Amino acid sequence: MRTTLKLFPLFLGLLIITQCKNRDENVNTELALPVSVMNVKTGSIEKFVNATGTVNATQVAELKSEITGKYILQTNPLTGKPFRLGDKVKVGQLIVKIEDKEFENNLNMESKKLNLDVSQQEYKKQESLYKKGGVTLRELRNSEISYINAKNSYENALLSMEKIEVRSPFSGIIVDLPYYTNNTKIAAGQLLVKLMNYKKMFMEINLPEKNMQILKKGQLARITNYVTPDDTLLGKITEISPALSTETRTFKLKIMIDNPELKLRPGMFVKSDIIIEKKDSVIVIPKKYILSRNNAKRVFVVDKSTAHERVLETGLENNMNIEVVKGLALNEKLVTKGFETLRNRSKVKVIK
Repeated sequence: MRTTLKLFPLFLGLLIITQCKNRDENVNTELALPVSVMNVKTGSIEKFVNATGTVNATQVAELKSEITGKYILQTNPLTGKPFRLGDKVKVGQLIVKIEDKEFENNLNMESKKLNLDVSQQEYKKQESLYKKGGVTLRELRNSEISYINAKNSYENALLSMEKIEVRSPFSGIIVDLPYYTNNTKIAAGQLLVKLMNYKKMFMEINLPEKNMQILKKGQLARITNYVTPDDTLLGKITEISPALSTETRTFKLKIMIDNPELKLRPGMFVKSDIIIEKKDSVIVIPKKYILSRNNAKRVFVVDKSTAHERVLETGLENNMNIEVVKGLALNEKLVTKGFETLRNRSKVKVIK
């Protein structure tokens, strides 16, 4: 019995040591917080002035009937079918014809062309005779007047004939084509077709007065459509108004946009990031990995399973990224996940 009593303190000591060791192991395990990291690298960063607006086609035409007559929609030679919405047309291509026989007959195209030919021949004849002394200057001038009048009469008839044919004034796309039954009579002034060319587009935006000194003609802009945010197009400031609106205290500027693949459509609402400054080959990190504590920007880096807090000195920034001037070195492992709960010299475990 006495032997058992003597051994009891020894067993109790071993039990306490074992429990303390297990407790320490549990503490160490708990302190090894899981984090994800990325290597710090150099890159480019741009500072923007952001604005939104609606894009418009640079060329728009609403073609209307100029005379009353029968409506005849022409066939698209590319499809073999009558023209329809979305069809591409070339400059000068006939889209709609308005037939009015009475109108055409009243123009007397054939007689006016014949009269022009005769008048021209007579004028040349009189000009030749005048050089030889065969006619007077008055006779020459009279023949010239007759020729000029015939020429003007024929050209006016040609202009009038153009009213029966609706042709595309530029290469573009049909965006509106009101329906009319072929061979039905339509009145003058009816919309027949609307065309747009939007390989080049523009947007007008209004910006606060504070941006007037930093924006200049020729500055580039990245244009993003909210529907397809991954498609970014390039634009350029082409016009800036020097006057401010007395109501809104804003000024107007125009951005021209190259749209060769027609990714943007007229009327789309887009975002414009006007580039006012750019730096290359500098340390750039996403702003979302930065903590703001005690009026300072802080991040964590991992070295030998320990998280180290860094206070950053920053430079250029935009909505997504920021330049790090001081506080990080190339190839350091920046904590990108799990940094919210870290403290300086916290034990961490890097996970993928």
